[in-house]
Amino acid sequence: MKAIMVMFDTLNRHMLAPYGGPSWVHTPQFSRLAQRTAKFDNSYIGSMPCMPARRELHTGRYNFLHRSWGPLEPFDDSAIEKLGAAGVYTHLVTDHQHYWEDGGGTYHPRYRSFELIRGQEGDPWKGEVSVDGEVRIPAHLQQYGYNLGRQDYINRQYIQEEEQFPQALTFARGLEFIQHNAEQDNWFLQLETFDPHEPFFSPSAYKDLYPHVYNGDLLDWPTYGPVTESSEDVAHMRYEYAALLSMCDNYLGKVLDVMDELDLWQDTMLIVNTDHGFLLGEHEQWAKCVQPFYNEVAHTPLFIWDPRSGVQGESRSSLVQTIDLPATLLDFFGVELPPDMQGKPLTKVISEDRAVREAALFGLHGGHVNVTDGRYVYMRAAAAPDNGPLYNYTLMPTHMRSRFHPDELTDIRLAEPFSFTKDVKVLQIPARSYGHLYAYGTLLFDLEQDPEQRSPIEDPIIEERMLTLLKRLMKENDAPPEQFVRLGLA
Repeated sequence: MKAIMVMFDTLNRHMLAPYGGPSWVHTPQFSRLAQRTAKFDNSYIGSMPCMPARRELHTGRYNFLHRSWGPLEPFDDSAIEKLGAAGVYTHLVTDHQHYWEDGGGTYHPRYRSFELIRGQEGDPWKGEVSVDGEVRIPAHLQQYGYNLGRQDYINRQYIQEEEQFPQALTFARGLEFIQHNAEQDNWFLQLETFDPHEPFFSPSAYKDLYPHVYNGDLLDWPTYGPVTESSEDVAHMRYEYAALLSMCDNYLGKVLDVMDELDLWQDTMLIVNTDHGFLLGEHEQWAKCVQPFYNEVAHTPLFIWDPRSGVQGESRSSLVQTIDLPATLLDFFGVELPPDMQGKPLTKVISEDRAVREAALFGLHGGHVNVTDGRYVYMRAAAAPDNGPLYNYTLMPTHMRSRFHPDELTDIRLAEPFSFTKDVKVLQIPARSYGHLYAYGTLLFDLEQDPEQRSPIEDPIIEERMLTLLKRLMKENDAPPEQFVRLGLA
């Protein structure tokens, strides 16, 4: 048996044709994919954003209640490592630059082999001490820092032809692995591209699919936060995202082609997934993480082909999450699930739409704690503007691109073990506040009556039921006691 995971970053469900996306967006290969797989209509994120989601892909556990962005911990059970120990050859091909930063450095070594493709976003790839002319960084991108924008500018000078784009190189290496090892058995390939994550940098062939006149300055890299730009700017950014999405669609088609050519459908599982979506002006917001997790971000596309059941061209309504994917892979290869894994194998969901959970928890460390049962979404906000108390629990004190600063560690102490830390005490470190999210308050939405989440409802009976689910899942996750205090639930 073999398995391939094609993972995109920031793949918007509501832009894809199989999920009723707009007709002007070109995603024919995703439609083709939907005809060959089980399409999941109730797939949700767990922990946000990039590396917290990838920790879930390894551990099958929620990350966001205990720590923010960071590496795999010494006590974590990695499903990838479990596969390797069971004799499954594991290979990662990715251009996702966060893997080789401080906050992601323990993920890719869990694979037997890996290829890292350089050049996405502000990846410190090409070194130029002096750049000819002035590097123009739009004012709204200053929040990312001059060096990130400057590096992105430099990287693009080395990416001119389509075959030089990191996504193209990533898929080329992934296809090379598939073709070279097609006759072998017992392997897993994770083919993961950073696209269509911002900046929405794509070859002209894909931009040509979306002709429009634009005279603004927003380019292809939106800010994080409220939309302050014109409707013309918003439309332009959506076209830029759509162009990159169409590029993703094209390269997905190449994977489907090689599966057809080599008849891999007989014995190869195919998972096509993402970590989260992205706001492109919906709710008058850009991006993610600085506002509540509306469904444009939280409700994700997911497609799985399981050769054991052969289900294709069908939809599944059962509620599933990111944490279920490592459990599904372990189950597929006949490897026992670790006792701390919370995710469930999706085997029976694929074959007969048998439910694996009543509700799903999701969120960002220090943000709203959210729960959904598939119809209602309940977003519980902090009880006070200071958003406290809040701590990181970790033995790997790193942020995205830095180690913790000594100033962050002055009040450090050892905390007692959690149920999943293998009897190991962990560092308890005061965490950064996300107090700005307090202003949104607690929100409750009825997705059946209001699928675009435009009008929160007030219904004490439904809120109490959703709150009961939220507290139950938090307790099952062994959430720190202060999280209940922070949310006004103690």
